[in-house]
Order: sequence, then C-alpha cells, then structure tokens
Amino acid sequence: MQLFYTEQIDGEQKIIHLPEEEIHHLAVLRKRVGDAIQVIDGKGNWYETTILTLEKRHVTLQIHQIIPQTKPKFELHLAIAPPKNIERMEWLLEKTTEIGIDVITPLQCERSERTVLKNERLEKILISACKQSLRATRPTLHPLTKFKDFLVRLDHTNQQRYIAHCENSPKTTLLHNYKAGNNVLILIGPEGDFSPKEILLAEEQGCLSLSLGKARLRTETAGIVVCQTIQLLNEWEK
Repeated sequence: MQLFYTEQIDGEQKIIHLPEEEIHHLAVLRKRVGDAIQVIDGKGNWYETTILTLEKRHVTLQIHQIIPQTKPKFELHLAIAPPKNIERMEWLLEKTTEIGIDVITPLQCERSERTVLKNERLEKILISACKQSLRATRPTLHPLTKFKDFLVRLDHTNQQRYIAHCENSPKTTLLHNYKAGNNVLILIGPEGDFSPKEILLAEEQGCLSLSLGKARLRTETAGIVVCQTIQLLNEWEK
C-alpha cells in the first residue's frame, strides 16, 4: 500500500492539497486523475481519497471517507541524548516511530558529544516512518533541550518516570515496575552515560533508576529496547 502525508486539509470543502515532495512521489507512481489515494495527516486521521486535479506542482484530492486511527491509552515519552553519529539518531527515530512512540525529546547532557540537531530533516524521517508503518499519528519531536531545563519543566501528571543508566546502584526493571496503561517517561543518556549529578537530579524529580539488562547497550539500542518493552507490556495486558 502506498501512503501519502499532508497537513493541508480543508475539511469543509473535503479537499486535500499535497505538498511538493508528495507530488513527486505521486508522479513516480504515474498516478492519474480519479485514482484512489490513501492519506494520513499526522494527527491520527486516515483519509480515503481520489485525485481531483493533477498538475506538475499542484495536486488536489477529494475526500470520500475519514477513518480516525485508534490511539493507545498511554503516552510513551522518550527523552534521549542524541549519539555523536547523526545517522544513529535518524535510525532511532525511524525505528521507534515504527514500533510506536508519542513524544521524543533530545537531551543535551554533561557528557553529550552532539550539541546541534537539525529538526527539519528529522521531522521528514518521522513522516517517512509513519508512512512505512501505516501509522496515522506522527510523534512529537521537541528541540534539543538541556537536561536540567527538561527536568525543571516536567509537570506532575499521572506519569511513571525512569532514568536508565550504568551506575552501580539499586535499579528496577520495566517488567517488575511499569503498570500497563500508564503514561511513561524514560530518560536515556549519551555514550558516556548520565553523570552522577544528573542521575540524582532525575531521582529528585521522581525518576526511578532503570536496568535494561546485564549487557551495556548503545544509546540508540537502549531507546529501541525501552520502546519495544513498553509496547509489549501494554499488549500483554489486553
């Protein structure tokens, strides 16, 4: 199935406009006026449409049906320090979107080796991953945020919080502590791990120290592991 993405939707007129990059995709597939097209808006809606007008730089679609996608009962928020190699960060975003994630906050930590991110490119990767995995909701990607600032801005809603680190201290596991259906925030540090000061600050904000097993994982691998674990724990609860 070929899926298209746009935020240019006129609900009253039941018309959708495709952005330039999606028009190029349409041309590659050699679509014609009247052909059926499936579209997502990144907000949880799936549209069944047909091509109404087809020009080189302007394409409109006629909406025939809107199918809201069922959203999970919980929110998964991953706050993670981007790896030095940007390709690993891109891979992380792609795979966590496919698995299922709601919010991603890149963190700038004391030991971070990457201090700049170009969110425009990363947003395109999220959209591509949504289309690949047939997900109508695009994850929210926040700007790169300093660790301390992120903790200060945390609200005190019904949310379980964890910080995964390699320090030799008592830790819990998601299997034994996370309750399915609850909103969850998980912090993952940079290649050099969180500093002891950062771990203490997180614990003061209600984060439990988290173990991801005996093996030492790369940052992006740890992000994948926690996302998949949360999804599986919620699936098993059904």
